[in-house]
Amino acid sequence: MSTPNGFPQHSGACATPSTEGGAVQDLHAKKAGKAAKKETGDNGLLTFEDPPTVGSSLNETLKLLPAELKANMKIKSFTPRPPRKPRLERAASLDEKSWRRWRRFRTSQESLTDPNETSSSNGSLQEASLSPPVRGRASPCHPCCPQNSLHSSPDSSEASPAGKSRGGTSDLGKRASEISSAFGGLLRGKAFAGGKPRLSQITPVRPLPPMELNVASHTLRTANRIDSDCMDYRHYSQHKSGRVSSSLSDTRLHGSGMVYDNCSTDSMKSTFSLLTPIRSKDVRSRSYLEGSLLASGALLGAEELSRYFPDRNIGIFVATWNMQGQKELPVNLDDFLLPTEADYAQDMYVIGVQEGCPDRREWEIRLQETLGPHYVMLYSAAHGVLYMSVFIRRDLIWFCSEVEYATVTTRIVSQIKTKGALGVSFTFFGTSFLFITSHFTSGDSKVNERKLDYNKTIQALTLPKNVPDTNPYRSSSSDVTTRFDEVFWFGDFNFRLNKDRETVDSILNQNPETDVSKLLAYDQLTSEMSRGSIFKGFQEADIHFRPSYKFDIGKDSYDTTSKQRTPSYTDRVVYRSRYKDDIHAVKYSSCPVIKTSDHRPVFALFRVKVRPGRDNIPLAAGQFDRDLYLIGIKRRITRELQKRQEQKDQRSSSICSIS
Repeated sequence: MSTPNGFPQHSGACATPSTEGGAVQDLHAKKAGKAAKKETGDNGLLTFEDPPTVGSSLNETLKLLPAELKANMKIKSFTPRPPRKPRLERAASLDEKSWRRWRRFRTSQESLTDPNETSSSNGSLQEASLSPPVRGRASPCHPCCPQNSLHSSPDSSEASPAGKSRGGTSDLGKRASEISSAFGGLLRGKAFAGGKPRLSQITPVRPLPPMELNVASHTLRTANRIDSDCMDYRHYSQHKSGRVSSSLSDTRLHGSGMVYDNCSTDSMKSTFSLLTPIRSKDVRSRSYLEGSLLASGALLGAEELSRYFPDRNIGIFVATWNMQGQKELPVNLDDFLLPTEADYAQDMYVIGVQEGCPDRREWEIRLQETLGPHYVMLYSAAHGVLYMSVFIRRDLIWFCSEVEYATVTTRIVSQIKTKGALGVSFTFFGTSFLFITSHFTSGDSKVNERKLDYNKTIQALTLPKNVPDTNPYRSSSSDVTTRFDEVFWFGDFNFRLNKDRETVDSILNQNPETDVSKLLAYDQLTSEMSRGSIFKGFQEADIHFRPSYKFDIGKDSYDTTSKQRTPSYTDRVVYRSRYKDDIHAVKYSSCPVIKTSDHRPVFALFRVKVRPGRDNIPLAAGQFDRDLYLIGIKRRITRELQKRQEQKDQRSSSICSIS
């Protein structure tokens, strides 16, 4: 017969305490004793042929009893009736099964039911196994039998002949209680012999290490190596920004009910790792337009600048290249824009081109494709075939002012503006920048014409326009380079070496590439700058590369045509600053791997000091060329997929050789 829970009901019902029917209990005890005595072997032990039920558990216990106790106890064996066929019921849903398990668990806590019949709760099993049996209560005898009369099913009385009378089970229950009290440990170990195995709770040898409930991912933080927010949150809140610990501390978060556990707190820490929490009184008191340089909370102020650039220095890449009007662009610009000498990419890229390719948009797309998704084109301008493109890190566009540009033409007669200057200016935080790319008059002996081009450029270049001068007291209306903090002038200046071709070739053949001091002794620009006749106040980094002009296209050899032009340092990068030691030249070199023009690209890497500024300047509001950005990134992905496909095809292909 089955219980309401679906388990087979054995006829050997466990003993339950009762005060009624004492005579019936004695009768059943005598019958059980006679049955046991009939089946006793020569060795004096009780044996049963039935399956291991409650009787077998009791027999196991009786084996260890003294001889007098065995003789006095008379227990009759009985054969259990086979269980009834299970009733066909509809399949229970997951909710019903969960409810049943929960109900059995609640019942196991309220009554002394078998733990194996209830849910597998550690607390219930531990309570059932560790609590000693109390006199007057029934000890669990089998995992499938009911434990007391109060919680037993109505069918339990029909399961065995002994269950028809309450008096028969009362005396058996008292005797079982006495036996269990005498041999409690043994009985508890044998009580569930016929049921499911129960494993004791495993206790670790040593205490487990504390689990760190830190859900904040450090890999999602900014990759900028000089970002101060990469520090630990607690250390940052205590030493860097006192407002974090005072306005959004862990104690106040838990106390106010905003978060429930440490995981939630750590999650909020990761949220505020880049954006420092702002107190309400700070929002009320701060003013953007009237704030001074030292005011806290300003967008371009000292606090924001120190957060992005703790050393207040940014990296700038400046390059110039005369393309000679070639339609063909280099296959790869990595060696040009991302030289291997530099460990890190720069914060700003400014590229000036003279005699640019016919398709200017294609050139800009190639630049965006090479620099990748971390950079955006802040501004681009052109003056005839003079191009300038300014790329900046994507997360720095918010600190740039409006970008302004102006042009100067030095050859008025020409329909196509091949000679002249193009200037682009803007303010980054509180430091104003001016970038000028120029193409001066060509010719070995036209030094004076080139100086005239320079003078006309500094006088006619009308910058700045709307962006205010950061230091008007040190500015001059006759020189545009004095109206900015940092000035970079680069281009094809066309200054030559005052020496014949044979002498220059002999010097190049005798000396290694890094020792060009003998050639620079004949350089026109170096001589004019030392006299102060051109580029007043400008400096140039030391040159340790071969002349960038004039090469045979696609070759490393200098001009082999009938003109036999003398190799020269026509492509240069010079710089000046209002403040001493603001600009530090890190690298100054050329890119010999690009051979699509008779000029080699020349680039320079700088570390430039930046100062905090005011919030009263017109900002660029994060604007950039989005269409160019999307096209460049799409091409970059396509190129990467093609490269992977080529590598896959190369690995799958096989070459057979016949000897």
